[in-house]
Amino acid sequence: MTQRYTPPEVWQWQTENGGTFASINRPTSGATFEKNLPVGEHSLQLYSLATPNGVKVTVMLEELLAAGHAADYDAWLISIKDGEQFSSGFVALNPNSKIPALFDHSTGIRLFESGSILLYLAEKYQAFLPKALAARTEVMNWLFWQMGSAPFVGGGFGHFYAYAPEKYEYPINRYAMETKRQLDLLDKQLAKHRYVAGDEYSIADMAIWPWYGGLVLGRLYNAATFLDVQSYQHVLRWAKEIDQRPAVKRGYIVNRNFGDGPCLPERHSKADFAPFGLD
Repeated sequence: MTQRYTPPEVWQWQTENGGTFASINRPTSGATFEKNLPVGEHSLQLYSLATPNGVKVTVMLEELLAAGHAADYDAWLISIKDGEQFSSGFVALNPNSKIPALFDHSTGIRLFESGSILLYLAEKYQAFLPKALAARTEVMNWLFWQMGSAPFVGGGFGHFYAYAPEKYEYPINRYAMETKRQLDLLDKQLAKHRYVAGDEYSIADMAIWPWYGGLVLGRLYNAATFLDVQSYQHVLRWAKEIDQRPAVKRGYIVNRNFGDGPCLPERHSKADFAPFGLD
């Protein structure tokens, strides 16, 4: 680094601190404006954006539908760059103001945190989560591994490599090292198993694929070359296999309003995928 930073005795919020999303980040919680959330015709109402955490849930919902479960849903776009996660309606659903959030009108239950949503849906529909204790526990091991590890990838590596207003060697090296350690760990696991938690596709794969699959497929942070993702052959094999699942192709574009390729900002029925040949 070119300048040494000495932290003040008491930290003060600098509203113009630069970087992507700086204009909406703040050190307090709660709503900043009044607005109700829209509600569609289905019991499951999803409010989200197609970030990796959002894709986890839309993939799960589309996989449930593909497997024949009565899990139809409405998906409403929450534009985080416009601060829509701070509306009174969204904060009532998720006081942490992060996507995704889900409300199940059939049970009156609100859900936030992507891992919690995946687990709820798996238990409600008895799908993509083994019943045997040992197999179920292994899925949960990897689900919680992802929940605890991905912040180093997104909030750490992704922030300093792609979003920070200036590039600094120390934080990029620190988080690149940890990201590659995680990829190496996943690669070794997938060398022994078809899917992350064993031989069956599960919510562990749905949680991990949008992050680590996205990295090795070159869809996150334009960092595939920098991270030498081609060296993780087993992760690549797994990522490409998951990417070909029809439900994953559908789930990937739901609540997407950015990037190249198909975008489906809102989803209310299977017919919405027809223009993309994915129905």
